[in-house]
Amino acid sequence: MNNFISLENLNPELVLELIDDAICYKKKKAYPNLSNHYISNLFFENSTRTKLSFEMAEKKTGMEIIYFDAESSSIKKGETLYDTVKTLNSIGVECFVIRHIQDRFYEDLIHRLHIPIINAGDGCGDHPTQSLLDLVTIQEEFGSFKDLNITIVGDVVHSRVAHSDAKILQRLGAKINFATPEFWRDSRMTMGSYTSLDSVIKETDVVMLLRNQNERHTQTYDESHFLEQYGLTKERANKMKPSAIIMHPAPINRNIEIDEDLIESRQSRIFTQMTNGVFARIAVLNYVFNY
Repeated sequence: MNNFISLENLNPELVLELIDDAICYKKKKAYPNLSNHYISNLFFENSTRTKLSFEMAEKKTGMEIIYFDAESSSIKKGETLYDTVKTLNSIGVECFVIRHIQDRFYEDLIHRLHIPIINAGDGCGDHPTQSLLDLVTIQEEFGSFKDLNITIVGDVVHSRVAHSDAKILQRLGAKINFATPEFWRDSRMTMGSYTSLDSVIKETDVVMLLRNQNERHTQTYDESHFLEQYGLTKERANKMKPSAIIMHPAPINRNIEIDEDLIESRQSRIFTQMTNGVFARIAVLNYVFNY
């Protein structure tokens, strides 16, 4: 059995294999049979797409889901994450999908437990299954990552999506730019250049927008002018190459990160990403049990 905590731990060949698996599941509607396994989704931060996408993937593979609600659990009595996972494992749960506010929450688990842990988002750290579904979406569109120009736009410093995507996309041969206000730059993100969206929009193949994560901010900014200053307006979108696509991990702050008229436009792949999330997560479930 394998953990799935970060794409950094996987070689590029394996990542490409998982992408191909996901695309195959999507096309053929034939899924691995995991009906003899019990799984639990432990979400300690709010989630719509990731949580329900995992549940759909689990149901399509026949898994038995042991439902967990953090708000009514013994976590509220002071129980640690380790003790919660150990308890559920003791009653028969064999795999855990976990989202947690703490960066690298999994380090305390993978060294003490011998069961698969799937990282569904750790603080401002990584979001490997979101990254995988983004890769699936780009692969479907372009057939390769080599020499693609990817511009990641917005709240880079707080985004686990940006951290995951930029690292793996560079390893797969893409060229990365970050278009972000100076106060959201991340000195750890050295795999790309910091620039403005206006200066790179005409050459960009993928405009990858991020959510402004106001719940993580320690300083204020003028949200009313954010779209015209930094976001994807219709004027900027009109300068995109006809073959370029728009992506966003969602939830979307409409008319802040992106003009709402662009969300379901011809070049948008935002809802395609959500569809691909189910098949990417089926590939991950198969990986942790069968690779």
